[in-house]
Amino acid sequence: MTPITTLPGQLESTDQLSHEERELIEHEGDSAPYSKEGSESDPMLRALTRSLLTELGEDPDRCGLVRTPHRVAKAMRYLTSGYTMDIEKVLNGAIFKEATEEMVIVKDIDFYSLCEHHMLPFFGKAHIAYIPKGRIVGLSKIPRIVEVFSRRLQVQERMTHQIAETLMEYLQPHGVAIVTEARHMCMMMRGVEKQNSVATSSAMLGAFKEPQTRSEFLALIAGKLS
Repeated sequence: MTPITTLPGQLESTDQLSHEERELIEHEGDSAPYSKEGSESDPMLRALTRSLLTELGEDPDRCGLVRTPHRVAKAMRYLTSGYTMDIEKVLNGAIFKEATEEMVIVKDIDFYSLCEHHMLPFFGKAHIAYIPKGRIVGLSKIPRIVEVFSRRLQVQERMTHQIAETLMEYLQPHGVAIVTEARHMCMMMRGVEKQNSVATSSAMLGAFKEPQTRSEFLALIAGKLS
């Protein structure tokens, strides 16, 4: 079998390829991974993607689609990688004793998730605050916790509460607050097709149930610092 030197997307047709060459293109991992998705793909997800392409009326053997099952399998594993993440490993001991009880805010945290109803993306920003009670967490861990719950099949409302409840459990602070803002492709691409709609969800736990504390948080994430 001669080596394949032409990229699959550049082939005019796969008809001239042997069965072994086609198998190589379809299933071989990427020799030089360039993303967090890694180089290998799940055989079952590849098979399911190939079946889906066929059901949609496509030819999974045509040159533009021959590597699609491999790519989709890698992408889906990455986009749902939150299922296999361990909160304690994510935190990695980065909770420290500190005698401060002033509000800590990390805002404008980008997130990307998949709507569990249509498996279409929704994406936006999370704004998170907590009031320490003798314990603080490394600031980079807050966006990582967002990743744990956003990299799953989700609804925005549940994701928002899961993040808040996790911070409340591990930090045991006076309170936790989170507001998420997102655009949902299931509303933009299909259905009502409203491209400018933004969905907002919030969770206010502990001290943030008090109107004054809640108002301070909402003012700060809105940029009203004076």
